[in-house]
Amino acid sequence: MDLNSLPALAVLSDNVTIVEIDQVKVVRVIHEKATAGIALHGGHVVSFKPTGQEDLIWMSDEAVFDGKAALRGGIPVCWPWFGRIAAPAHGFARNSEWTLIEHRENENGVIVELGLLPCESTLAVWPHQFQAHLLVEIGDELTVTLDVTNTDSQAWTFSGALHSYLTVGDIEQAKTTGMGPEYIDSLKGGELCQGGEVLQLTDTIDRVYTQPSECITVEDPVLNRSILVNNQGHNSAVLWNPWAEGAQAMGDMQDSGYQRFLCVESTLHAPSIEQGCTLQPGESHQLITRISTK
Repeated sequence: MDLNSLPALAVLSDNVTIVEIDQVKVVRVIHEKATAGIALHGGHVVSFKPTGQEDLIWMSDEAVFDGKAALRGGIPVCWPWFGRIAAPAHGFARNSEWTLIEHRENENGVIVELGLLPCESTLAVWPHQFQAHLLVEIGDELTVTLDVTNTDSQAWTFSGALHSYLTVGDIEQAKTTGMGPEYIDSLKGGELCQGGEVLQLTDTIDRVYTQPSECITVEDPVLNRSILVNNQGHNSAVLWNPWAEGAQAMGDMQDSGYQRFLCVESTLHAPSIEQGCTLQPGESHQLITRISTK
């Protein structure tokens, strides 16, 4: 995604401007360390390109920037639940309009903070008070932190994920390690399975890895780099790729799109909302993903 060619709607600093893609406003960061874009619709990172590299974050060419649909690709914020355990799927955060709270920068990079508060539409599907902040740190590496606080008078439970689509040169040549030996296979009705130390795909995958290492590595020989994913505040890592048949069934993904990405997600997984992570009034939780290369 070439954000640099878009005209600025507003200039916020030397490094930060607001641009627009169709009906969606995007916070554009241009820094000597990296360029990036964060859509206010969904609080959605749509690009992170370290200087001299291809974008680490994959976006579909067919993504719909109408301010209504969830964006295909990038880093969707799945909250206050992950999956289809309630409606809408993956929660409302990825379809909500976030507010730019602040931005700050120095020679090491730029930090952008977005916020989300309850409104009539969120309360209709999840009747709880909350405060959500998304901190996006852009430099030699990308760090995304979802910080949620219970501002209600009673406890509530949640799950969630930072659903990162990572760019690869060729999905069939990419090799992933560090995801751990055990996974719940969503394509086998949630069966608990054991896997090998190295994952190289030849077909669709939808797995919840329950014992991920501190660092998951995606080795990409085509782009001559390895992507490192370090997660915190999670209980699992979800790996997903829809493969050819799945891509063809999606209206917002080009048929060949599956060949260029692998989702490696920092995930708080739960089979139901009631079995999620519980926050008492005043408590907070941070879900973090840090993405870099070597």
